[in-house]
Amino acid sequence: MGRRAFVIVLDACGAGELPDSADYGDAGANTLGHVAEAAGGLELPNLQALGLGAALPLLGCPPPEQPALHGRLHPLGPGKDTITGHWELMGAVTPVALRTYPEGFPPEVIEQLRDATGRGILCNRPYSGTAVIDDYGEEHIRTGDLIVYTSADSVLQIAAHDREVPATELYAACAAAREIMRGEHAVGRVIARPFDGEPGAFRRTEGRKDFALDPPGRSYLDELQDAGMPVHTVGKIGSVFNHVGVDHEHPGATNPAAIAETTRLMEELDSGLVFANLVETDQVYGHRQDVPGFHGALQEIDVAVGEWLARTDPARDLLVITADHGCDPTTPGTDHSREHVPLLARFEGDGGRRHDGPFADVGASVLRWLAERDAPALPGTSFILQA
Repeated sequence: MGRRAFVIVLDACGAGELPDSADYGDAGANTLGHVAEAAGGLELPNLQALGLGAALPLLGCPPPEQPALHGRLHPLGPGKDTITGHWELMGAVTPVALRTYPEGFPPEVIEQLRDATGRGILCNRPYSGTAVIDDYGEEHIRTGDLIVYTSADSVLQIAAHDREVPATELYAACAAAREIMRGEHAVGRVIARPFDGEPGAFRRTEGRKDFALDPPGRSYLDELQDAGMPVHTVGKIGSVFNHVGVDHEHPGATNPAAIAETTRLMEELDSGLVFANLVETDQVYGHRQDVPGFHGALQEIDVAVGEWLARTDPARDLLVITADHGCDPTTPGTDHSREHVPLLARFEGDGGRRHDGPFADVGASVLRWLAERDAPALPGTSFILQA
């Protein structure tokens, strides 16, 4: 049996402001720190044992006597969203910020969307994904017009009720939007957001689908493939990379689904990388500013971490727990926050060391662990020490 690596992304679990956070309107942001304070202390025994409270001060989560490798990571490029965060973890750094639309999309884009979809357009401004279906859902059902909205991220999202717009039509509309949103109007992702239910009780379904740009250059996923190492993704990560550098994509639209799939791969995989996203701390609780829900999601993840620690062998398996950006639910805004992210890594020889560096150190470490080599052309320094 060969070596294996498991990189688990706790979506939006930021670990404190960066030197340039104020430039993004995020001065003082600290997602995990503020959740800990608002919850009256975190109860996360397995993450605590790995050293989460050693990576950054957290109420209720003191540093353990014998942590795993721990620290905080920072981005090298601009942005504070899913796509740039995941890309950077694997060494693909965006040279310039992806375009955002704080005033909504310009008339020429909306006209092209109407022509491409044969439907009218509602909203066309930044909006909360749950509030937008509450506020526009009835009109959408009455008119058949698509709900098009954005956020502080580089994204165009299309919401539609599955009774009014079948999933195949919604995905086709998003694929058409992806072609429109290139060149000067390129956004990182176009996202299909189907929902169901009745007025006053609309709810998102699990049929979300992302249409991303290709990464801006080679990543550690490409390096792993070149080394003959299979790359598995769980949840939205395959779509975030537009399927580039990915061999096998596994479902994970909710945390329970992604945790179950990750656990199954731990049981069955002989070698390679599993790169998994746990989305609910972002999608369900962070954007909705739900501190008790956020803490509850972390507690459910903590239970899974305990199981994963029991199922992995430090001599064979590298287990990394990190994040992609912040989404501080205690601040007035509902958007992502530009922050450090935590780093916890359990493997033979971790030594309980502290390691701070760029996001790309994760990808560099995975490559050294699995392929026993480096990729000098890519950013990042491995925290796996050479023998």
